Amino acid sequence: MLARIFAITGFALAFVFIGTLTVLAQTSILNVSYDVSRELYKEINPAFAEEWKQKTGKAIEIKQSHAGSTRQAQAVAEGLEADVVTMNQAPDIDFLAGKGLVAKDWRTKFPGNAAPYTSVSVFLVRKGNPKGIKDWGDLARPGIQVVIPNPKTSGNGRYTYLAAWGFAKTTLGEAAAKDFVGKLFANVPVFDGGGRGATTTFTQRGVGDALVTFENEAQLIGAEFGADKFDVVYPSISVEAPAPVTVNERVVDKRGTRDVAEAYLAFLFSPKAQAIIANHNLRPHDETVLKANASKFPAIKTFDVEALIGPWAEVSKTHFGEGGIYDQIVVK
Repeated sequence: MLARIFAITGFALAFVFIGTLTVLAQTSILNVSYDVSRELYKEINPAFAEEWKQKTGKAIEIKQSHAGSTRQAQAVAEGLEADVVTMNQAPDIDFLAGKGLVAKDWRTKFPGNAAPYTSVSVFLVRKGNPKGIKDWGDLARPGIQVVIPNPKTSGNGRYTYLAAWGFAKTTLGEAAAKDFVGKLFANVPVFDGGGRGATTTFTQRGVGDALVTFENEAQLIGAEFGADKFDVVYPSISVEAPAPVTVNERVVDKRGTRDVAEAYLAFLFSPKAQAIIANHNLRPHDETVLKANASKFPAIKTFDVEALIGPWAEVSKTHFGEGGIYDQIVVK
């Protein structure tokens, strides 16, 4: 009887041990990202998984979560267990750093202030540009409908607001900026929560004369719906929109995934990943890859938010905080 019990117990222990090995071999991490980066990471993730398997012999699954950037940052702060966060604006990562989830010096962890690529805000208009929309001033004209995601929940929308403010400041003067941006945002019929929702509103619901979105999203829409339906318009000036990345310190330590999470983010700066990034019409950090894809990225005058408008912490509070300039514009 004792021998039989020992044999059964030993079998059970062996089963548990084998099961544990299986679990350890099938590591997964979660990348919580912004709304319009879905297609990029669908290609990045298997490329990294293949390289990780070659280097370590271990399988890795990278899961994706997408919504408006600011909404995603809030979800992580409230407990969404992201191993890595890949946002489209620094304030969302600074917000997580303030919550103790991200290292305060996160910008120093990877090249380019931890941004593997940048983008710019452009206009997508109906084919033939029937309303003659060429620059930011045209978006503020009476009778024009502009589709923009909500700056309160979307980095895409926030960059649109700041791009319009920067245009007004450089062409009309600081004092006229609030009035100009107010006129433009008065032309927005509906505010979607993120960039992908705004794209659906413009392309599938047929709302609006122009969609303001990131360059890569505009190119993706043309490929998805047909170049015969829309035109891309590059304004006279746009905002430089780096997309920063970092690890969630609390989660990687809790789950034991720091090595793979850091390797995943480092991979984004590799020549292989940078080529994929350029293929998705995002402006890569690597100068060699950028030059090799110069035909995809028309020259456009851009400005840095902190250099032209102010430090991100100040901008976030003054423009997007409770009762800030954006709220005043919308209420008005």
